[in-house]
Amino acid sequence: MPARTTPPIKHLVGLASLGTMPAPLRQLRGLGGCGQPIRLDGHRAEIHPTTGQILSELHATDLPAGHLLVRCNNRRTTRCPACAETYRRDTFQLITAGLRGGKGTPEQVATHPRVFATFTAPSFGPVHNRPTGPGRTARPCRCGTLHPDDAPELGTPLDPDSYDYEAAVLWNAHACALWRRFSIYLRREIAKRTGLTQRAFRHHARLSFAKVAEYQKRGAVHFHAVIRLDGPAGSNTPPPAWATAELLADAIQAATAKATVPGPTVDGRPHTFAFGKQLDIRPIRSADFDGGTELTERAVAAYIAKYATKGAETATGTLDRPLKFLAELAQLDVTDHARRMIRTAWTLGGRRDLEDLRLRAWAHMLGFRGHFSTKTRHYSTTLGALRTARAEWQRLQAQPNTPEPTPTNTAETTLVLSHWTFAGTGLTPGEPWLATTIHRDREPARETHEEFNCKGDNRT
Repeated sequence: MPARTTPPIKHLVGLASLGTMPAPLRQLRGLGGCGQPIRLDGHRAEIHPTTGQILSELHATDLPAGHLLVRCNNRRTTRCPACAETYRRDTFQLITAGLRGGKGTPEQVATHPRVFATFTAPSFGPVHNRPTGPGRTARPCRCGTLHPDDAPELGTPLDPDSYDYEAAVLWNAHACALWRRFSIYLRREIAKRTGLTQRAFRHHARLSFAKVAEYQKRGAVHFHAVIRLDGPAGSNTPPPAWATAELLADAIQAATAKATVPGPTVDGRPHTFAFGKQLDIRPIRSADFDGGTELTERAVAAYIAKYATKGAETATGTLDRPLKFLAELAQLDVTDHARRMIRTAWTLGGRRDLEDLRLRAWAHMLGFRGHFSTKTRHYSTTLGALRTARAEWQRLQAQPNTPEPTPTNTAETTLVLSHWTFAGTGLTPGEPWLATTIHRDREPARETHEEFNCKGDNRT
């Protein structure tokens, strides 16, 4: 058995000999497999508001771990696989609810026009890739080599000295602003095609979307988005008769071509940013393209959720945490391409005219500082609502005999006084193995990922 999976026998035997094993097991079970929980010191008390009687009291020092343990909730797979998996599943449910209903979203959204679109970055110079021809057969790269799928050189520049690293970093920094501009133009394009003014459009239809950012191997961000046309009140109202997936796709094409955002002028060189020429738009419906391949709601949701837990570190081999000093870069095991991207971001971040981009704080993300998954308010439920529902379900499972609130006791209030302070992160020896083992044993079957090949989805 590999050393990393061998349990720390000495520590576990010590816990068992003291008769304290069941207590830490109960506390660790609530972490759901999180290996880097946040440790909190403090106390919590529930007090009757009228009599002042202390109804219940909790002190961190009385807990088996000596602290209150809270899940880190990190979305990155490289940082905490267990919490990232929970985030992925929540994202899957969020996207699915906006496609077929559920979780508070009416099922009629499944009849609304919706498309799955991929927006790529422009070119900053030729890179090693795996171009495909008819039948999606791989062809040799322009360097003359037929690269395998896992070739480390994929996405790296053919000529690093001529590659536009400055524009690549600044593109990432302005990608979210470009998406906002695109969404404005998209509403305009839809209104124009229906003979409506922009002011009148909101009284006839509403645009809803959910998107996720993904890094290509070259380190440039691109977006995958589910875009839907609803009635004026969102998902609760049917769209007008003129709303079709074809009209939506045509408007997306036009809005993408028009959307631009001005960038900074660096050493006399002005920058303007727009999406790349590769734009893939597909209606989400039954088999109607690519030889009968189905673009189902489940496939789209699984595809988007997968990238919600990944960052630049997965695609380009860069870092999953910020740098404090540039000198750290020399000691880190990153690719030469990622190293140059990070160094460029750090250098640009030192300019006073670019300080609002905070490029040094986001150098490990190659300049991108936006949220990885975003959605409009009316698309579907929220991650917060899903987490609240899960916490309530877990509470009921832990206390199965707790009566449901009644009209007579729901009006009663309880004063809660709590004070918690940060005391560190992580677990003591033995606890990480226990937490992982508990999570593995209790983990339900995952939903099957339905993957599909995206035309024009150039990962390099």
